[in-house]
Amino acid sequence: QVQLVESGGGLVQPGGSLRLSCAVSGFTFSSRVMSWYRQAPGKDRELVASITTSGTTNYADSVKGRFTISRDNAKNTVYLQMNSLKPEDTAVYYCNARAIFPRRDDWGQGMQVTVSS
Repeated sequence: QVQLVESGGGLVQPGGSLRLSCAVSGFTFSSRVMSWYRQAPGKDRELVASITTSGTTNYADSVKGRFTISRDNAKNTVYLQMNSLKPEDTAVYYCNARAIFPRRDDWGQGMQVTVSS
């Protein structure tokens, strides 16, 4: 059974930091491209950051220099370190695992991140 379990979200003040984690099971973690998406109220879900099986990373322009995605294949976990958080980072954050062939997407349940004073 495929599971993606997210943790680490919550309320933080502007300028603060959070580290999100996504622990997976039920598939070969090292074979998947792992990503974090987010969806703010009234907006479409957007890609925040991704990391390939070889460790190549990609970031949305809005988070470059502030967020860092990483993966630990031994722990079947992907992380998102978020620094210098802004109110506009407030959203529900989702973990995604993508298989390229055959194409398949698995999602976590989502967790709230709120940046507010």
